[in-house]
Amino acid sequence: MDSDGNRDARGTHANPVPRPAGPPEVPSVPPRPVRAPGVPPLPDGSAFVTWLRTSRPEALPGVWRFGHRPRSAEEPEQMPARQLLSGALIAFLVGWLIWSLLANGYLGGWWILPLELFTPDSWRHSDSQIVNLIVWDGYTLLVVLAIMIGVGRLGRWDEVWRRFVRPRLRRPEPQEPQPAFDEDPAAWPALRAAGAHDAAERLAADARQGLMRDVDHARITRAWQGVQRGRHSLATFTGAVLSHGAGACPHPSGARDLPARRARHDLVTGQVRIGTAADDARNPYAYRGTGLALGTDLLGTSLLAVGPAGSGKTGSVVRPLTESLCLHALAGRAAVVVVGAAGADLGPADAYDVVVRIGNPDSVYDLDLYGGTTDPDEAAVVLAEALAGDLAEPHPGSDTRRSTTVLAQLLGPFRAVHGRFPGVPELRQLLDGTPGPLAELREGLRAAGQDSLLRELDARERQMGHPGDVGGVLADRVALLDRPAFASFFDTSGQSRPFSLKALDHPVRVRIDLPERGHADASRMLARLILAQFTASVSVREDRSLFACLVLDDASGVVTPEAVRGVQRLRSAGAGVVLTLRTLDDVPRPLRGPLLGSIGCRMALSGLTPWDGQDFAEVWGKEWTEARDVTDRQIIAETPAGKAVHMVRRVITGKAPTARAVTVRQVERERWSASELAHAVPAGHAVLSLTTVKGEHAPPLLVDLRG
Repeated sequence: MDSDGNRDARGTHANPVPRPAGPPEVPSVPPRPVRAPGVPPLPDGSAFVTWLRTSRPEALPGVWRFGHRPRSAEEPEQMPARQLLSGALIAFLVGWLIWSLLANGYLGGWWILPLELFTPDSWRHSDSQIVNLIVWDGYTLLVVLAIMIGVGRLGRWDEVWRRFVRPRLRRPEPQEPQPAFDEDPAAWPALRAAGAHDAAERLAADARQGLMRDVDHARITRAWQGVQRGRHSLATFTGAVLSHGAGACPHPSGARDLPARRARHDLVTGQVRIGTAADDARNPYAYRGTGLALGTDLLGTSLLAVGPAGSGKTGSVVRPLTESLCLHALAGRAAVVVVGAAGADLGPADAYDVVVRIGNPDSVYDLDLYGGTTDPDEAAVVLAEALAGDLAEPHPGSDTRRSTTVLAQLLGPFRAVHGRFPGVPELRQLLDGTPGPLAELREGLRAAGQDSLLRELDARERQMGHPGDVGGVLADRVALLDRPAFASFFDTSGQSRPFSLKALDHPVRVRIDLPERGHADASRMLARLILAQFTASVSVREDRSLFACLVLDDASGVVTPEAVRGVQRLRSAGAGVVLTLRTLDDVPRPLRGPLLGSIGCRMALSGLTPWDGQDFAEVWGKEWTEARDVTDRQIIAETPAGKAVHMVRRVITGKAPTARAVTVRQVERERWSASELAHAVPAGHAVLSLTTVKGEHAPPLLVDLRG
């Protein structure tokens, strides 16, 4: 038979072919296959192990730590290349001249005096050529080296070597030494130290065989932290790892990665790279040319990005952050809610566990209008912020207590009678004061003996006829949701699948699409509702180690006095928000300062207006800097020879001879002025300041978002 298993035509039984005599053939046994037929070979895990072993040193806030090499804090003094090379050449010629004068005796023989004082006569006048070579030539070599060292320091030969010679040698980068076994992250030393050697061996084997991803490593590390905190038992964790290996402790969705990635992520440090700090004099030297990244330690202080349409807010900022937070959710570290217009570039629907498409009849999930609460007062607070938060006086001391009181007077009685909160049409009728629903509600309260709630309803009916009652305003706002496009949404009868932000106790990935087209007012109102529910839900969570983040792709009309107060409380609750605005004009003037002050990470993208830049310049403050005043004074010659020299110099250079005076002084200037933010930020760039949850700051940095 040939290699394909067909019988050779020359060796058939019908036409035998004689074979030459020889030793009998020993039948060969084919080797046993290492895998079943049709199964592809296992991937190589060396790339993952190398990624895991890459150094991630501690760095300044916002620095991409993966493979980072720290730089000095201060910029070294760097001489211009032409001046450096000419100085080095002149120093070499000076050294050559000095040695020539010494060797030829023009400077006398004093330089041989040390040799005569410290060596015996027998060494200097020896008949041996070897001794003379060692003594005289050795001493001469020492003198030459001393001259070279002296002129080399004056000519900065070391800087010439460092700047021009060494980069051209193209020496390969030295490979980092493999860490010791007890410190190798690929060997899971923490598990071995706790006695879980079998689990560590299984995970290390999966990593070497290419069965482990970065999400698997982060997820199992998170589960191990739960064991250390006492939330899970060691036996349960070890059993899961031995049974499933790298797939142990899975996310409820069963997913181990996103369908696609655009940005660079490092789940060991929890960072996502968004750009590169520009090599600009306005950036601190330690940041220049380094990668800029954001993580949960920075998002815990919240992020505000301001820039016009097309400046890259969604593609360069929101999309990478959304990917990173979804990866954190798969690893059990975070819960994320992404809110944007339908069709926005926020990632594929497969990257989320829950997708709420408000206004789309094909949406599988609905949005809970009351945030999953059963307390009428809490529901009234959140709903009042959504309906009338933008109508409150735009200063931090204002609130929506009147609207909250009106809603509480209706929600409490309705829930007592029907066992649920009213839907949108029912709430609109109650706020309008329709006689039928109010009379029905009154009869139900009397039958149930709810006298206190009956007094609340009586108070609401008395206030309806008074001028200035906010019930009519609230009814008009609810009417924005009582439209045919939203007829199947905000159901409270239990026939739909409403999503509630109370689910942020779990690592869930949620996307909410708002109906921007034709329903702009309703979209802004829903965005305020989601922000209010988010700030109310995360503050009462039990597990605050699970980072919760709300991403609002367009926060126009969302910033209210209560929203600013809610953002200020997020840092201590283990949560944060990401807000984007086209302009700060979308925020009332009295709230701009409090908003910028309550958010730790602020980003001004290219194309900002000067009046928006002024607000950023004020919040970033000023710094002391060194100012140089250069004055050129014309030199006047008094002698005929001096006048002739000046005339020749003017003919050659085209300028009159001048004397330069430099005055250096310390002045206080804005880090970034409004004019610079409006006109000096290139396209695709942004100015970003950072603050960590521990209080560490990074000054405003010019960042290339395309790097």
